[in-house]
Amino acid sequence: MWQQQMSTLAAAVAFYTCFPVPTTWTLEFRGMARLAPVVGILLGGWLGLLDGLLAALSVPILTRSALVVLAWLAATGGLHLDGAMDTADGLATPDPQRRLQVMSDSVTGAFGAMAAVAIVVLKIVALGDLADHRWVAIMAAAGWGRWGQLVAIARYRYLKPTGKGAMHKDTINSPMALLPGLVVLLALAGIFGWLAPANWLFALATVFGGSAIAILTGAWLNQKLGGHTGDTYGAIVEWTEALLLCLLTSLAA
Repeated sequence: MWQQQMSTLAAAVAFYTCFPVPTTWTLEFRGMARLAPVVGILLGGWLGLLDGLLAALSVPILTRSALVVLAWLAATGGLHLDGAMDTADGLATPDPQRRLQVMSDSVTGAFGAMAAVAIVVLKIVALGDLADHRWVAIMAAAGWGRWGQLVAIARYRYLKPTGKGAMHKDTINSPMALLPGLVVLLALAGIFGWLAPANWLFALATVFGGSAIAILTGAWLNQKLGGHTGDTYGAIVEWTEALLLCLLTSLAA
């Protein structure tokens, strides 16, 4: 069972990020979505290390934040941001019957471009105003964003017969799939609270703020579209990350 879990985690890393995975490893893509929050925390940890290295090199905080966000985008290959852009174009269409068709179009529209700019700017500015606990904020944002995606997969219907998101829906149909990611995210908050007990409110905000934003974002998109697609899964990830960083920055201030 341990070997199977590692194969699933390796498949999740290969699917959700651009990090290299040895070709000799066995990849089990079935059910990998339930480990997406774990991948998010691993990604956030890598970004936290990068941020710490840049800080050690005396890179100014705003420049450092921009470099971290760009590395964030590069590490995922723009997978989730592309979905957020397509979702924005679809929601901007007045005719609800054409929204899925617009979202499937490979050409990015004005609203998709504006959504991408808004997400990237919010992340950079929020991190630029956050002087302390940056590593836990980044890890929490990346983890809860992917947990919100998992909630949408388990809770709402999938709107397309095929697509990248379809294979997730076929294997994730029970609330029990939410538990592994939830446990890891709660552990992250607990470890931070133990390391910095004076900042217990910040630790609680990662849990209650992250879960609330993730769940509400997925529910709002479901209300607008009547379900979800692979694009909306990406939109949940991106908007949860950006909004949670804004919340944590406001609390720190």
